[in-house]
Amino acid sequence: MKAFVKVFFGSLLGCLAAIAVFVVVSVVFVCSLGAAFAIAGSGGPVNGSVLRIDAASPILERDVTDISLRTLSVNTGATPLYHAIKAIEEASADPAIKYIYLDATDLELSLSATEELRGALEDFRASGKPVVAYSNSYSQAGYWLASVADKVIANPYGENLFIGMSTSSYFLKDLLDRLGIDVQLIRHGKYKSAGEIYTCNRMSDDNRRQTQEMVEGLWNTVASGICSSRGVSEEEFDGWIDNLEISRPENLVEKGLVDTLFHIDEMKQYLTSLAGAKSYDKIGFVSLADYAGARVCMPEAKSKVAVIYAFGEIVMGSNKDTQIDGLRLAAEIEKVRADSSVKAVVLRVNSPGGRVDAAQIIRQEVLALQEIKPVVASYGDYAASGGYWISSSANKIFCDATALTGSIGVFSLVPSFGGAISKKLNVNVESVGSNLHSDMQSGMRPLNEAELLCMQGSVEKIYDEFVGLVAEGRGMSPDAVDEIAQGRVWCGSDALKIGLVDETGGIVDAVRYAAAMAGLEPGEYGVAEYPATKTPYEKILEALTTTTSIKALFAKKTVTDSEQILLDGVESAFAPFRNASHGEIMARMPYVYSIR
Repeated sequence: MKAFVKVFFGSLLGCLAAIAVFVVVSVVFVCSLGAAFAIAGSGGPVNGSVLRIDAASPILERDVTDISLRTLSVNTGATPLYHAIKAIEEASADPAIKYIYLDATDLELSLSATEELRGALEDFRASGKPVVAYSNSYSQAGYWLASVADKVIANPYGENLFIGMSTSSYFLKDLLDRLGIDVQLIRHGKYKSAGEIYTCNRMSDDNRRQTQEMVEGLWNTVASGICSSRGVSEEEFDGWIDNLEISRPENLVEKGLVDTLFHIDEMKQYLTSLAGAKSYDKIGFVSLADYAGARVCMPEAKSKVAVIYAFGEIVMGSNKDTQIDGLRLAAEIEKVRADSSVKAVVLRVNSPGGRVDAAQIIRQEVLALQEIKPVVASYGDYAASGGYWISSSANKIFCDATALTGSIGVFSLVPSFGGAISKKLNVNVESVGSNLHSDMQSGMRPLNEAELLCMQGSVEKIYDEFVGLVAEGRGMSPDAVDEIAQGRVWCGSDALKIGLVDETGGIVDAVRYAAAMAGLEPGEYGVAEYPATKTPYEKILEALTTTTSIKALFAKKTVTDSEQILLDGVESAFAPFRNASHGEIMARMPYVYSIR
């Protein structure tokens, strides 16, 4: 009977899974068909006189299709950042576009993407066309973007609390002690604080110092941009914030940060008048995504600049769009090297780092590429640790002022779960090995003194190699690199001062510079992007071939709430390093900072 029930329900789940596959694939087919018709019309005329940028619409590094098996939904992606910047550039020279309307409500952009978009809006204004910004409620990043506009308008009932910038760090030692998990940290670099979240219950003095200076550097970029655009002093602006004087919409008008307050219907009337239209629905808005799709094409040209995206954590053996697999990216670089139509390359890095071996595989291919073609690096949100490792040899490095880079240091984490298994499950673990240290990577016991010394030696060797390759790539002495290394994270504006990067600028600046290095004039080259983005079909097949994704369709809660909290704690504790082997040496930022 039990066997029958087991077979019956197994067959039932199999049928349900098959039905789910059919439904999802059908959804993908319909969405893909619609996308195909939409793309077929790209490159043609755009009906519209006002370019509308809705900050709530995603602008990301790349247009990545997202498949959800749990909700059986397909998200067809976002406007790629490069395309968004180029679209604004095209609009500045397009006589059909009268002005840009920026709706900064619910801004969903990273700090560096906001910086690059803001620069594009500044250039648009320089062409003589106006930018008008409005928001129901300005976030600080949203206001930073909007402050560049000719007219900044707010809703009289909006919530606009400007309080400065901060980041929070979590420390898990007490939780791990409670679970019986021991973690040993082997590192070089007093600022290489990644492992501290597992071995400490508070921020170290060195980590606090680097984080404080990093946050202040980022805030200075934001505040100076706002103050320059609005004609106020930075001292005055910081004083308003410290005294909580600009929390209400009327405060923003009083201080000159906002020009006027409009309800939504009043804003519509204003936009109608500005466009010279009879009514709001006759204005003829064109979205940034539609305009980019029609005007920003990647032409098949005899000469090309390749943009190679290095996006995500650096790992070995992954097919995810949000991770950089060392072997896969190296193969893409090799393909670009062999393509005679590609005359120059931009390596766009948006990575906090990861595994050293994977980073070195990528770096070797970059060096081989540089032997025959110029390589320009462009840094987005992060190009730190392993992200800096793979790109420090570039002929030129462009960096957003708000990017985070450096973090030249290495570490290894050695967790042992034997205590947790014994404490929580009442299971004792004993090991039998052929040699004295056979079980040092079992994850069941802490390393002894001899094993720690061995690991420390490996960390020291790789740190010296890291310093050496940076010194070679940047034309500095190893001692000079070591002085600014030690695992320290730098914001882009400070990285420029100490020689880690060459110039402040975004991805469009990097493409232009790379083209110039290859002797290409504007209009003489196309832009090709690598790796190719996956189609919805590829994404759904990838999702359906993973056991965890199928299980997610029929997930059942089998643990208590308190047990789930502990499980979530363990998951969050080791999430940044789940792709590392036991004791794997890593070149990675402490964690991905969440700046507010």
